[in-house]
Amino acid sequence: MRFWTLQVLLALDQLLNTVLGGWSDETISARAWRLHQRKRRWAVARLLIDALFMLIGQRNHCQDAYISERERKHMPLEHRRPY
Repeated sequence: MRFWTLQVLLALDQLLNTVLGGWSDETISARAWRLHQRKRRWAVARLLIDALFMLIGQRNHCQDAYISERERKHMPLEHRRPY
């Protein structure tokens, strides 16, 4: 049940990111990390997201989300090979 819940939350996150003009296979957190040095609004978003996740004990959430996207950790094993 936990795996299913995380997958649904990830899909909703990616959907919202897409609706907001982002890439369809990227989370808002990963996008915030990727753009935080180029755009002030994403720097603010990154700080807010990281602060929210600090409440549940996760530090550097946006950076971790970005690394996870780059390493394709949310994908099935057969899709994780580097390109």
